[in-house]
Amino acid sequence: MSLSDGATLDLTVVVPYFNPGDRVRETIDELVRTLSGTGATFEVIAVSDGSTDGSEMALADLPADLVRTVRLQHNHGKGEALRVGFTMGRGRFLGFIDGDGDLPPDQVATLAAIAHEADTPAPDVVLGSKRHPASQVVYPPLRRLYSWSWQQLVLALFGLHVRDTQTGLKLVRREVLADVLPRMLEKRFAFDLELLVVARRLGYHRFVEVPVRIRERFGSTVSPRAVAGMLVDLFAIFYRLRVSRHYDGPGA
Repeated sequence: MSLSDGATLDLTVVVPYFNPGDRVRETIDELVRTLSGTGATFEVIAVSDGSTDGSEMALADLPADLVRTVRLQHNHGKGEALRVGFTMGRGRFLGFIDGDGDLPPDQVATLAAIAHEADTPAPDVVLGSKRHPASQVVYPPLRRLYSWSWQQLVLALFGLHVRDTQTGLKLVRREVLADVLPRMLEKRFAFDLELLVVARRLGYHRFVEVPVRIRERFGSTVSPRAVAGMLVDLFAIFYRLRVSRHYDGPGA
């Protein structure tokens, strides 16, 4: 089944992960409990991005009618794991949540409810935002500076009025994803930005930002190498958008 085919479920949620230990099982168990209480038909697709810590084994006994598991042989990046999961998805809306447990999975129900509001046109993308005024997030000043600086670059280069492109909680209409995904090239963390940039380029503008809660850690650091990689990817997206016009061509 491809994204251009009709949906057979209400919702697909992809969970990409790389060496998360036991947290991935906790995340998926909580996610299934949450979605089971919404009344929606759903599936969870857990994609291991070449994990080497044996975390895939923790998912072996999950109900096959609700959870599908995929293992990539090598670590390619979060974006590639999402691409694989999305192309398998059967939902009218397709979303994702990071597998490390920082974002409580019950927040997926909030995104799904907004996407399904009957009295307004369905949003093209619903995205969690750490910088939403109602978000409950505490993280180090340096991490906050990185986030603010990234968003200023995004605004300057793309005119994209989104306060936070990078939080790992998003939901996309199937029709939007079918148009956008074939044009995308990013395999790493700039996948989120490219998704929004290409969607807007193709005429999709209904982006809804919602508050999030970030729990536990945020103790992880962002290395200079990671920052440099993100910047390289950001300017690669800019080049494809403004110079080569890659995104204007027909979908692959």
